[in-house]
Amino acid sequence: MSILDSKIPEGPLADKWTKHKNTINLVNPANKRNIDVIVVGTGLAGGSAAATLAELGYNVKTFCYSDSPRRAHSIAAQGGINAAKNYQGDGDSSYRLFYDTVKGGDYRSREANVYRLAEVSGNIIDQCVAQGVPFAREYGGLLDNRSFGGVLVSRTFYAKGQTGQQLLLGAYSAMNRQINRGKIQAFNRHEMLDLVKVDGKARGIIARNLVTGEIERHSAHAVVLASGGYGNVFFLSTNAMGSNVMAAWRAHRRGAFFANPCYTQIHPTCIPVSGDHQSKLTLMSESLRNDGRIWVPKRIEDSEAIRAGKLKPTQLAEEERDYYLERRYPAFGNLVPRDVASRAAKERCDAGFGVNKTGEAVYLDFASAIQRYGKEKALTSGIHNPTADQIRELGEKVIEDKYGNLFQMYEKIVDENPYKTPMMIYPAVHYTMGGLWVDYNLQTTIPGCYAAGEANFSDHGANRLGASALMQGLADGYFVLPYTIGDYLSHDIRTGKIPTDTPEFDQAEKEVTDRIAKLMSGSGENSVDYYHKKLGKIMWNKCGMSRNEKGLREAIEEIAVLREDFWKNVKVPGTANSMNPELEKAGRVADFLELGELFAKDALDRRESCGGHFREESVEQSGEQEGEALRDDENFKYVSAWEYMGEPKDAKLHKEDLVFDNIELKTRSYK
Repeated sequence: MSILDSKIPEGPLADKWTKHKNTINLVNPANKRNIDVIVVGTGLAGGSAAATLAELGYNVKTFCYSDSPRRAHSIAAQGGINAAKNYQGDGDSSYRLFYDTVKGGDYRSREANVYRLAEVSGNIIDQCVAQGVPFAREYGGLLDNRSFGGVLVSRTFYAKGQTGQQLLLGAYSAMNRQINRGKIQAFNRHEMLDLVKVDGKARGIIARNLVTGEIERHSAHAVVLASGGYGNVFFLSTNAMGSNVMAAWRAHRRGAFFANPCYTQIHPTCIPVSGDHQSKLTLMSESLRNDGRIWVPKRIEDSEAIRAGKLKPTQLAEEERDYYLERRYPAFGNLVPRDVASRAAKERCDAGFGVNKTGEAVYLDFASAIQRYGKEKALTSGIHNPTADQIRELGEKVIEDKYGNLFQMYEKIVDENPYKTPMMIYPAVHYTMGGLWVDYNLQTTIPGCYAAGEANFSDHGANRLGASALMQGLADGYFVLPYTIGDYLSHDIRTGKIPTDTPEFDQAEKEVTDRIAKLMSGSGENSVDYYHKKLGKIMWNKCGMSRNEKGLREAIEEIAVLREDFWKNVKVPGTANSMNPELEKAGRVADFLELGELFAKDALDRRESCGGHFREESVEQSGEQEGEALRDDENFKYVSAWEYMGEPKDAKLHKEDLVFDNIELKTRSYK
């Protein structure tokens, strides 16, 4: 078992990034014109990286499977983006953002990377404002902030409930400028099917044109993977249905270590599952927990009456409601981290207090906020004796201004007015903290192959705090990768164009076409979705919000059997040499069937509870924290990085020991 070298610079934490930037090698502008970079994925991380690298002078090729970078899943992020600007004057700082992020990740992230993230966070906001991102503003003109879970300050910048969309449009406009200049060649409706290595270095990719079915070779001096996470291994998740792990998994099979695959975030505020034929779940932004209060009935008979349609939630008085997060975690209340809120909701529903027909939902109620805002608005409007109807009308208008599009989305999906009736929510798979292992420079264990954003593991530990995904994606793309990739590319200024008519490209293309042929040759009658749904149920039931040794061992065996059946009996209609969405799905599900087994293997190996990884055998047994997740810092304070050895069951474990010189490890209490 080897120990990984994360290449963290020496010196004080606050000086590491500055010193590193000042000492790494650079590429001068004339030489950048002779260097090619491939960027796979054009969401926030990939789009910002491509635009910045092209602005610096590199020749960039971008690849995305959608018809436009504007359709990247980053667009679905709703609530906001963190930055330590301390506009509220409530004591925020780069150190506090760093500390909250490491603590929120349950002390399983790398100190140096997280501090750098906090350090550059303010620059992200300035960059996006310059691009015209319409952040919400206060009366005085300063950018507004709101709170998110796991912190005691307001540091989340937002654009109503459309923050991801607005930030992506900013990155996309920067990309368009470079496309117009000829510095970016955009290959939309293309999917990376393999990574090509020459002399051990990443030198290109094999891609499929999803419109024509043509297999293409593309070379470069370096490859950046910014293709997002793997939450769709669960089938039902908040991810876009096309989100997949193919680019990262192809790199893993070529030698890039995969880190912490079992670290998956279950988001507490999603619209509950409604039936067996559902294809995805919908996220309701965590920002709603600023003003919404989460509760279930105190009496189990009231929950039963609500499920039977005999009682409405609005008929229950305050004293008949259990605001369980406020009861259990008085210091943070409804703004505890996502993993804590998710497990608490599951516990209440498992105990029989769920409020929808399936028994798997809790309420998110805005009645108190509507009253509070309504009274405040009446006073500021000079209405001294407002009626109850006036207070409600004024309060609903304030809520609409803050969250209107989210409320509209909920009403369209559920067909209930959330201003009048509490929303129903339940946890769902949302974000994956695991990903390709990268060093401080964001380089994988394959030289020349970099990973940015959700595709890498580096910043969130075992749990992601709200509003930090957008921060990481843009930090990696705008302010980290453009520096660190230059250090590697400085050795390629005399290399010249990388040819594609070489044995390495020949072999990679042959393996791709052979795999496609094998997928098309399945003799069974089962659809790709048949296997994806079966995998998702195994993952959710045995690798979901809580895990135990028995279930994980069963999952490993069941996934292996399902994968064998998939390759024998999957039915992919159509042809390989044309547009074929079912073939696209088949390739992605084939990778999920391998990743799922490694996921369960990683979860089985980590015999502790931390963040989103909750092992039922590892809980606090007594005291104030009874029932909460119990870490084992003595034995598991490391990053699990897995090397591909042919089969997921044979993957070889490597460890990166986590060193905390600037933070004292404590019980992660939010009470």
